[in-house]
Amino acid sequence: MDSSSERQMKLATNSIRETQILAPYAMHSCDSRGRQFLESEHPYRGPFQRDRDRILHSSAYRRLSGKMQVFTGRMGDYHRTRLTHTQEVATIARTIGRALRLNEDLVEALALMHDIGHPPYGHAGEDALDEVAHDVGGFSHNQFALTIVQVLEIRSSDTPGLNLTHEVLEGQTARVDKQAKGPRPLLEVQLVDASDSTTYDAHDTDDAVKLGLVTLEEMAEVPLIASCLAFVHSKYSQLNAKQLRKAVVHRLIDCQVTDMLAHCGQELARHDFQSAGEATQSDFIIGPSPELAAQKTELEFFLHQRVYRHADLVTVRRDAQQRIKSMYEAFLDDPAKLSPKHQDRANMVGLRRAVVEFIAGMTDHYCEELYHRLFD
Repeated sequence: MDSSSERQMKLATNSIRETQILAPYAMHSCDSRGRQFLESEHPYRGPFQRDRDRILHSSAYRRLSGKMQVFTGRMGDYHRTRLTHTQEVATIARTIGRALRLNEDLVEALALMHDIGHPPYGHAGEDALDEVAHDVGGFSHNQFALTIVQVLEIRSSDTPGLNLTHEVLEGQTARVDKQAKGPRPLLEVQLVDASDSTTYDAHDTDDAVKLGLVTLEEMAEVPLIASCLAFVHSKYSQLNAKQLRKAVVHRLIDCQVTDMLAHCGQELARHDFQSAGEATQSDFIIGPSPELAAQKTELEFFLHQRVYRHADLVTVRRDAQQRIKSMYEAFLDDPAKLSPKHQDRANMVGLRRAVVEFIAGMTDHYCEELYHRLFD
């Protein structure tokens, strides 16, 4: 059997399975536009499964374990890192995706990739890099994720980057400018965005209470948290503080997922899309019901005002940004301090962009260690 016939047979086997379990509006593997660089099909993994595995085994993905989500490692070791956040997003997205009969493999690949471009120190690090690079294109973690998987990660000497499918790359591209005109992203892409919001609303609440930045009683000022507390109290009577916090966070996740499934399931049935492309041309978007969306907005405003702007976190962010800016200037003054890989990169994209990429790839710990090596 020639390679072309073998490829068609493998695609057909995967297509039969997907036809049986996926909805018409899901992205089917047989409709994928493939990869920039042609590869032979895998004997038992579909294209989006292979994308997931390539992301999972990348160096950039592993480094997420050393990057803060919101809270720094100086505050303990309970809170989420960028890696555990990513895993929680993937789990919630897969749960919803399976229930809505979307392509679970594509959902997982997109979820594992969605934060892979984050620099050290979370959004504080991103803001610092964007500031120093404002006149050479700035910095966006969503855009940098594409640079990582298309250029910086080395999987094979034959092709640059990870050679992911067009659908995964386009899904990440949609995150760069969410206000871009034109068709909406695939439903699987929309689902990862909605799951990201579901996840951080819950785990930032959990971490903030655990770390003592706010109390559950203070958070009960928010109607969504108040309703979760009321539900837990109606179901359990003898919970200690730790059990109560965990029960409330569990309820917060559950009510968001249940609401999204009910709302989106009803809307998808009403629209009756017959293809993934038809869904992207409509005004439908995966997300919570209008009622829960309003409650989530109130919760996120509370977190922004009372948690993300907490004095302890403001100090951490200020110190982190100062370190990043000082390192940036040090590498510009002496490019020999860059890694050999990024010295080569400077010849292609310019020194300033290469320095930004070098810092963006660091973990929090390595960034601090290198800072002290440079300045102490």
